[in-house]
Amino acid sequence: MSDHVPTPASAGKLAGWVLAASLLLPSAPASADALSEAAGNYRIDSSSKINFKVDQVGGGGIKGSFGSYSGSFRIDGSNVSKSKVTITLFPKSVKANQARMEDFLRSDAVFDVANHPEITFRSTSVTRTGDDGARIDGVLTARGKSRKAQFEATVGKRNGKAISFRVTGSIYRSPYGMDVGTPIYSNVVQFDMTLNGTRK
Repeated sequence: MSDHVPTPASAGKLAGWVLAASLLLPSAPASADALSEAAGNYRIDSSSKINFKVDQVGGGGIKGSFGSYSGSFRIDGSNVSKSKVTITLFPKSVKANQARMEDFLRSDAVFDVANHPEITFRSTSVTRTGDDGARIDGVLTARGKSRKAQFEATVGKRNGKAISFRVTGSIYRSPYGMDVGTPIYSNVVQFDMTLNGTRK
């Protein structure tokens, strides 16, 4: 039996059917606007991670984290620039690679937790950098001194009740009176945080 060879007429009908079917199928959704879709008020959850490091000449350095913190953020879906972030760190909870380093960080040479038990950051503006990212400008207060600070935030996991951000940024420590150890230890504190928010 010979193979069937489509005629020009039958080929034209087939093309018409394919075109009609494509018009009936739903089009692929546009790229999700993660920030707008996650609009709402959130509290910063205890599962978050607040990590930092200070480099040292020749390698090594200080790696640490804060185990106790609180805060909240609001994502304005219609105008992300009106979003707000507030977070408080409790430096008494600092953890580092050595116990003696933890004691040193808590002392009056660095955080001075006896007189300044809190470090706070409050946003002053939020600027979109993409569908899932934003730059956060604000004021960081430590040891009774307040200075401008800037962080970059990118949306991670999210669902109807929770959202996760990776937040990074660098802070000069000398303006806060924490310049002990420079220049052997860098004047820059690098933050790498995962902030998990639960919808209020």
